[in-house]
Amino acid sequence: MKKIWDQWDNETKQLFYCNYGDLPYLLSVKVDKYLFRAFAQFWNPAHSCFTFGKVDSVPTVEEYTTLLRCPKFQVDKAYSRAASFPTLLKK
Repeated sequence: MKKIWDQWDNETKQLFYCNYGDLPYLLSVKVDKYLFRAFAQFWNPAHSCFTFGKVDSVPTVEEYTTLLRCPKFQVDKAYSRAASFPTLLKK
């Protein structure tokens, strides 16, 4: 995806932004592969959450931000555009 993004001109990138918001910021997020593998063992695709024994856990935006080491301003921006709900925005 990163290689494709780098090949696009500004007009194509702008069109992508209009349709998908700030999703391209995730292309530059570095993920710890060992941490990712550890979490993958606990992911429950049927319920889209993590399952630890009999406890289900859905990470918050803040927890995803910490796990991905992604700056908060990027996460808020991506979620606010995708959801378009003012109640999800923190001020």
